[in-house]
Order: sequence, then structure tokens, then C-alpha cells
Amino acid sequence: MISLTHSLQISSFPIKSPISNTNCAAHRCGGRVFLRRTNGNKCRYKGKCFAAEQPQSQPEVSQQKSKRPRKKTPEIDKKKNAVDPVGFLTKHEINNKAFNHFLRERYKALKDLKEELSNRHYEVQDLASGYEILGMHRNVQHRVDFMDWAPGARYCALVGDFNRWSPTENSAREGNLGHDDYGYWFIILEDKLREGEEPDQVYFQQYNYVDEYDKGDSGVTVEEIFKKANDEYWEPGEDRFTKSPYELASKLYEQIFGPNGPQTEEEMEEILDPQTRYNEWREKHKDDPPSNLPPCDVIIDDGTEDEEFDVVTDPAWKAKFKAKQAPIAYWLETRKGRKAWLEKYLPGIPHGSKYRVYFNTPMGPLERVPAWATYVIPEADGNQSFAVHWEPTPEIAHKWRHKHPPKPKSLRIYECHVGISGMDPRIATFNEFTDNVLAHVKKAGYNAIQLFGVVEHKDYFTAGYRVTNFFAVSSRFGTPEDFKRLVDEAHGLGLLVFLDIVHSYAAPDEMVGLSSFDGLNDCYFHSGKRGQHKFWGTRMFKYEDHEVLHFLLSNLNWWITEYQVDGFYFHSLPSMMYTHNGFATFTGDVEEYCNQYVDRDAMLYLIFANEMLHFLHPNIITIAEDATLYPGLCEPTSQGGLGFDYYANISASELWLSFLENVPEHEWSMSKLVSTLVGNKYSAAKMLLYAENHNQSISGGRSFAEILFGSAKTDEALLRGCSLHKMIRLITFTIGGPAYLNFMGNEFGHPKDMMKLDIDGKIMQRGSGGIPNVHHVKDKEMVISYLRGPFVFVFNFHPTNSYERYSLGVEEAGEYQIVLNTDEEIYGGQGLISQDQYTQRTISRRTDGMRVCLEVPLPSRTAQVYKLTRIRRA
Repeated sequence: MISLTHSLQISSFPIKSPISNTNCAAHRCGGRVFLRRTNGNKCRYKGKCFAAEQPQSQPEVSQQKSKRPRKKTPEIDKKKNAVDPVGFLTKHEINNKAFNHFLRERYKALKDLKEELSNRHYEVQDLASGYEILGMHRNVQHRVDFMDWAPGARYCALVGDFNRWSPTENSAREGNLGHDDYGYWFIILEDKLREGEEPDQVYFQQYNYVDEYDKGDSGVTVEEIFKKANDEYWEPGEDRFTKSPYELASKLYEQIFGPNGPQTEEEMEEILDPQTRYNEWREKHKDDPPSNLPPCDVIIDDGTEDEEFDVVTDPAWKAKFKAKQAPIAYWLETRKGRKAWLEKYLPGIPHGSKYRVYFNTPMGPLERVPAWATYVIPEADGNQSFAVHWEPTPEIAHKWRHKHPPKPKSLRIYECHVGISGMDPRIATFNEFTDNVLAHVKKAGYNAIQLFGVVEHKDYFTAGYRVTNFFAVSSRFGTPEDFKRLVDEAHGLGLLVFLDIVHSYAAPDEMVGLSSFDGLNDCYFHSGKRGQHKFWGTRMFKYEDHEVLHFLLSNLNWWITEYQVDGFYFHSLPSMMYTHNGFATFTGDVEEYCNQYVDRDAMLYLIFANEMLHFLHPNIITIAEDATLYPGLCEPTSQGGLGFDYYANISASELWLSFLENVPEHEWSMSKLVSTLVGNKYSAAKMLLYAENHNQSISGGRSFAEILFGSAKTDEALLRGCSLHKMIRLITFTIGGPAYLNFMGNEFGHPKDMMKLDIDGKIMQRGSGGIPNVHHVKDKEMVISYLRGPFVFVFNFHPTNSYERYSLGVEEAGEYQIVLNTDEEIYGGQGLISQDQYTQRTISRRTDGMRVCLEVPLPSRTAQVYKLTRIRRA
């Protein structure tokens, strides 16, 4: 028998005596054990022993007398590491007893949930790695394993073109790992021997399916492998004490001095000296048969006060033991490559095979697309959807070339949909997007792309928001390898890749999605009204169910590990955080965030998801889409927050849309505009701002361009639309927090030069905590101005009024120069500011609460960015 444990160094440190004796106190000093009599009597004996193989003489022995220094306990910053369930309330001086109580109860529930989950999952990574065993997986022992969760099913089988869609040929057998108590079904698809081939000599023969490896049989026979292992590796049991280094010492001590010592002084009889007792023990065991145990012994030193015992080992044995290696290399010699496997076996389910999972349920027989399928064809040619077994050969499998770009301090995100990214009136592909769009995004100055509609969905018109198959890329755009190439090439250009993830609801389709997956209504989702979104008709996840948590957490981890994405945009959080799905009037009362309509289980999932993602992937970025602005969205989970890195300020785009469609231009409120764009002061430094996303463009509404240019028939109307479009983009980009998002196709005007303001000047990081100093807001004049570091931003939204010398306060005296002007002719403007007006010097006059000011030309519907280029010293 060959041990398969890894080689560990055996330690010969002595341990404390197991004998409990009120008259002797055992303590350790350096590498020795001392027994000191507590009654003041000195010990009378002293002696030495040596290696067991040579009892009659004293050889040179190898003694390890370790002087292990005590580890210093590191000083812990209690404030930094402490958990405070209401920490962010205290930080922001929010006083509300109901919300305080809710957060404490939520924290207690989170602790209980973690404890329950830890009973089944050893660590977080196990809980978030279900994709490693669920779904379809190649096993190294020439087979494919399939597992899925269907607690309501009575029978489970795989059907597909590989077995002529037979519901009986490949099924989960009861009593043969086929079905467990949690509702998981397990099916093995054995590879088939080719005609004339013999089975492998050993049942554990492995094959390397990933690459050519040894390009066939290595020629090493099983007999040779066993001989090598037996000659060179540890004998059975020899490595036992590498796992428990102190076990040998304690047993030797116990064998020599007896298992039980006297408990009181009255019980103590005359104790023979240690050397005599040891000699008696040696004599008793001299005829014992040979053992695989390491040859160790005890050395007894004579002393007037203390008895000293050292455990020593035979140097020859120790050297031999250390020289031996684990047998893994021997077993790898029996592993054959993909070439050898293909020559000998036919795959049980070939790459590209169509398949479904078949259930017998209380509702009758059902065929479903497996929940963990990684490639799905929805409604092919009008027929029922099916999964595709994806096991590409090394020749077509994508090989990663680029690392993740570093996490930036400010985000400039380009929101994309692959299908509409082409110039032709058809669905574009991953490869076309990679070849034609990525370079454009990089050149425009963005540092991240955000993809929506990538996860498989049934209806293309939903833009991907009714997800059917959470582990599959949409087959409309290409294959899993094509999407890997897209992400890889984006990383090569220095672009992060974010995925719009929809864990707030799921498609209601039963034939391709998860609804009534196993014939029961409450497998993944709530039953009754609770399981139906009030407006979208989608299904609502049952977040309190441990299997659902396992599914969703594993799904997040899957997209990172399999496709190397850099973060997630969590879509429509109100749909999951409230039982009314967010469709309620919010007045600003804090108790609206902790009343009976708040789904605490959904909150726990979001906290758990953020903790898991940031623990396993420290550089991951999570963004929350929440129109209700739930308190603590971006606060640490240890301080009562939900743990997101950023939140999307949806109200900004809604305000712009309202202004453009419903409010006459001369009535636009600058105060309302600034308060909306700057956002909540407590979380402005974590805000992702955008003027327009796909909701206005492709989800039933009109884009800003359609509103501004759609009915423009005169040059004046075109100029108005062009001017406002540029100003809206510029103020939204420069007044918000450290993150900005723009939907593709809205690059009209000055996108590259606008992005350069952050690339070169890092404007999104300027100000106190990344927040601009908005010091000038005039509703009557319709002028806004704010400062970010050495930059001064000036906007005149008035439709008719222009100002020759408009006064603005600035912090630093000196010379300012225009670095961006929306009215320049190269941006489609009129060029009303002459070049000799591009440089302005401050005037010593107190304005806007500042000691100096600028007097700048300010044409109507224009914006300028000034930069301090020369400081004037007082």
C-alpha cells in the first residue's frame, strides 16, 4: 500500500507530559521537558538513552533542541477591525431607533445564516464554487459527470442526440450516488471503448483532456510504477507522524513512565530512577517485530533539581526519510494525453452535443434545460430550447494572454450592447465587437466597458433582462470562446470589463428558464404573488433558501473565474430589496428602509455577495443600481452597509429626461440640477453618474439625441440640440463622483477631449473626497460654476442671454486658460470666444465668498473649462 500524502518534515520537539500529577510540575524550556518536584525534594536520578536500533551502545545522534521564540501578538487596531452593525449611522449622525434596531437584527440574522451555511460548506469558496461540480464536467477517469438540483423530481436522466433522446439510457440510479437528501441528482456518462481496445489496467487511470501533455502513452507500465513507489517512497504508515509530530514523543514517554501517575502524595510510591525504568521497558520490548514507525528514543539527563528528557531520532533514518518524495510524480507517469484518450475511447457525450435533463415529477414527465448549463440555444428554429455540451479541443479553446488591468481610482465606463454595436441592421457578434468597437472605446479615453444582455435570455427584445440561463453567454453573439476573446482583448487594451448581472428577478419561461424547474413552483422562486414581479411578470428568487444562495453566489464567482470579468453592475436592486419591488412612494423617511416591505433575506444575500466577491477577488468592483438610494449602499458590511463599491445615481438621467421633454428651457432650475447631480453628501464620493443609459435609448424611451434632433428642421434647432447635448454630457461627467458611464453611440461632440480632462488632470479625483466645490449657482442667470483642483468649470444654460464679462470667484490668484470650450467650431459650435480671450487673469475682488475672481466671456448655451496655469504670489 502506498501512502499518497505529501511529504512533511517530522518534528522532534518534546511535548508536555500527559501525566497529571499534583506533586510534579511539567514545563518546557527550549527543546527539553523538565519535571520539577513541587514539594521541594530534589530528583535523585539521571541518565541517557539512545536510538532504538542500537540499544547497547551510544551512537552519534541527531538532536533537535529547538529554541522557538514566542510569537509576539500583533497590535490590533480595534477600531479598524471591529464590527459595528450601526457604524455608518453613527458616522453620518443618523438618529433613528427603528432603523438602528433593524440593522442590529439584520446583523444577527447574517451571523446565524453564516453559521448554518458553514455546517455544509467548509469555507466561502466552497459555497461560491458550485459550478465546479454542478452541470456537466469532464472527469479525468474517462467519463463525464453531470449534477443538477431538482428537489421535487422523482427520477432524473439526461437526454440528447448523444443517446437518441432516450429517457432511460443515462439516468441517476438510486443508491449509487444518484440522489441525495438535498435534492441533487448525479449522473455518470462513461466514455465508450473503441472497437478492439482493452480497458485500462488500473481503475484509476487518468487522462489529460486539456492539452496534448505526453501526446499519447508514456510507455511506462503499471508494474514499473508500483516498483518505483515501493522502492523509493515511504513504507505504509511511515508518514504517519508527519501529521502529528508530537504523538510519538507522548507515546514513548507514556510507555516508559506508565499511562497513569499518582494523583496525590499519599499514592506516590517509591519511584525507581528513570534509567532503571527505561532499561526494564527496553528489555520487555526487545523481541518486538520490526515496525514502520520512525526509530526514535528518549535521552534522560541527570540533574540535581530538574529531570530533562529529549526525544532523538536516528540520523540515517531521518536523512532517508527527508530524501523521499511523494508518489504523485509516479502516478502522473501513468496519465495519458488527449491523443491517447481519443485513440482508445469515444466520448460519452461529444463536444457540441445537444441535451436536456429529463425529470419525472408529480406534474408528470418534464424536459428542462439544465440550470447550470454553460451554452444554450433558445428556441432554435421554433423548437424547444436545448443546452450544448461545451468541451472544445485545445486547438479551438481560448488561451488567455492578458492579465487584469489595475483597478483605477476613477472609472470612465462605456456601456455596450454587443448585438446593436454593428453598422448593419442585424445582430452583431462577439468577434465583430472585439475587432471593431474595443479600439474605438480605448481611443475615446474610457477605461472600462459595461456589457448588458450577455447572459442568455429568451427574448431578444428584452435586451437581456429576462435571464433564462445564468451560467451561459448568449448564443446570439457567439460561443463561450468568442466571449473569452473579447474580455482578453479588452484587458490587453487596458479596459476593465463589467457585466450587468440580473439577480433581482428571472425569466418566467418554463421550457428554457428556471421557473417550475422540477415541476414545483417554489424550487428557485417564491410561491404565489410573492414569486411574481408586480410589473415585469418575472420570477422572484427565494433568497432565504440555501440552495438558491449557493446558485447565485456561485454564478457571480463563475463569471469571474471562467470569463475573467472585473466587476458587476447589479441591476434593479429595488425589485429584490422590497416586496413592493420598489414601486412605492418614498418621502425620505428613514423608516421606509426598514419597514415590513423590506426583504431582509435579499439584503443578506447582497451583503454576503459583496463579502464573498471582495474576499475571493480583492480587486473586484461592484456597482449598485438603486433608485431608492438605500442608506449604506456603499458602506462597509462591517459597519452596517451593503458593501458596494459604487452606486448609480439614476435620478440624474431622469431629471435630464424630464427637463428635455416637459420643462421649457428657460425654466430649468439650476439649483435642482446641481442638487440632483451632486447627490447625497454622505455617498457622493462613491457615486457613478450618467446622463443617459440604455433605458432611454432602447428600452421603450427616446434617446436625448432623438429628443434634441428628431424634429429639428432649421439650423437654429440643430445648433440648440448640439449645444445642449454637449453641455449635458460635460456637466454630468465633471460634476459627479469618481465614476462616469456613457451609453455607446452618444459620443457626439467632444468625448475624447472630455475624457482627457480626467486622464491628464484627474478631475474626477479632485476636490474634498472627490466632490467638487460648487460655489456658484444662479437660477436667474442660469449659470453654474464649480472648482475641482486647478480647474474651473462654467456653464451658461440660458437659451438667449450671453455675458461679456461674467464674474466668478476662484480660490487661487493667477492666470487661467481655457482647456475645453463646447462652442469651438471643431465641436460643431460657433466659435464666439476669440483666441485672445482664452487666457484670463484674476482680479482682486471678493466674489462667491472668495478673495479673487475671474471675469469671463460666457455665450448662451456654452460651457468652458479653465485651468490655473500660473499662480500669482501675493
